[in-house]
Amino acid sequence: MASPFVELEVGERVVKLTNPDKVLFPKAKKTKRDLAEYYLAVEEGIVRALYERPTQLRRFPDGVTGDAIYQKRVPEKRPDWIDVARVTFPSGRHADELCVTEIAQVVWAANLATIDFHPWPSRRRDTEHPDELRIDIDPQPGTTFRDGKRVASLVREVLSEIGYVGWPKTSGNRGLHVACRIEPEWEFPVVRRAALAFAREVERRLPTKVTTAWWKEERGKRVFIDFNQNARDRTIASAYSVRARPDATVSAPVTWDELPEVETEDFTMSTMPARFADLGDVHAGIDEAVCDLRVLLEWVEREEAEGLGEAPYPPNFPKMPGEPPRVQPSRAKDEKNNKV
Repeated sequence: MASPFVELEVGERVVKLTNPDKVLFPKAKKTKRDLAEYYLAVEEGIVRALYERPTQLRRFPDGVTGDAIYQKRVPEKRPDWIDVARVTFPSGRHADELCVTEIAQVVWAANLATIDFHPWPSRRRDTEHPDELRIDIDPQPGTTFRDGKRVASLVREVLSEIGYVGWPKTSGNRGLHVACRIEPEWEFPVVRRAALAFAREVERRLPTKVTTAWWKEERGKRVFIDFNQNARDRTIASAYSVRARPDATVSAPVTWDELPEVETEDFTMSTMPARFADLGDVHAGIDEAVCDLRVLLEWVEREEAEGLGEAPYPPNFPKMPGEPPRVQPSRAKDEKNNKV
């Protein structure tokens, strides 16, 4: 027996939505159709966030209480109007990832039970040169979202001092993200190193509350600024992405002025459409506010001259130039003691 479906008119497209009444968020009582309609309600914002970026899909065919499928390759069986971007991995293998240029492609992905979208910080025309520097503010165990907001306020202060415009959003979970547009002139290792220098400056100003320590055992009850989110192949949930939480929160763009008062739970599939209808996309100017990465590259040069070099990469990366030993500090200490 054929599964039920509806056909949605999305601009010039007709998007088939199968099993539209399938519940994806049992607690919030939200269905696949609700998910599609949410993305239609924030059309301008989600398309801007994903536009021309290779995008990985986080799918939940059995709803958010089931297992996630983190899908890099867009299905081969797809409408001819689904755009893709080809990316190549260090292994030499490649993948054709979704590349959004219109809202119908987002709704099509929602039909696959794609809850959230994870775009690259680079565009299809030049995937190896990011046009976005990402500041990922990640409260650690023992810290709160309020602590994250305090760190974000300091991030804003430092950005302002160097003439940068940052665009904050809730992650939709525990943390916050701040995006800065840059010229796509530098490869991933350079942008990541600049992000590390920025994070270290924030840490220097508030060392009791902020850490850039890659190893969890060294972080303590501090807020971690995850510079490695700027490494190649690393992605974060886009602005306006729904998150796979029972309450159906979304990653919400906010203004700096309202940030001190917001909470993650303020922004959900239920509340964001009305906010968007009232305010539009509060990050509408992001593509015009391009920052000069050379300012941070001067900080990198200063650090290198002072003997403060690279930090560890994530474990799935090959050994990178200038990287310190990728060994957990407590393990390195044990190995040293065993040799004595």
